Amino acid sequence: MEEKKKELPSPWQAAGASAFAFAIGALIPPVAALFIKNYHVRLGVVTGAVTFALLGFGGLGAVLGRAPVVKSSLRVLSGGWMAMGVTFGLTKLIGSTGL
Repeated sequence: MEEKKKELPSPWQAAGASAFAFAIGALIPPVAALFIKNYHVRLGVVTGAVTFALLGFGGLGAVLGRAPVVKSSLRVLSGGWMAMGVTFGLTKLIGSTGL
């Protein structure tokens, strides 16, 4: 029983790794858009950069977790795209009604 407990990751390490990954991932959109003035070009560049980042993070998580890389990458990508779509839609909805 004690050996199995030693094999489990520390919750503090998992929380720290998650916070670090979130912080790094949060830097990608603003860095991608930093020097682009045109709205439509900026939107495309940010979407592309985030797409590659989601695929990369999904693949990295799969390798670290010994899971299928393609399946995991596509799962992370689809979840990220859904989150971006909902966020973008809500931003447009709230922004267009003046709330």
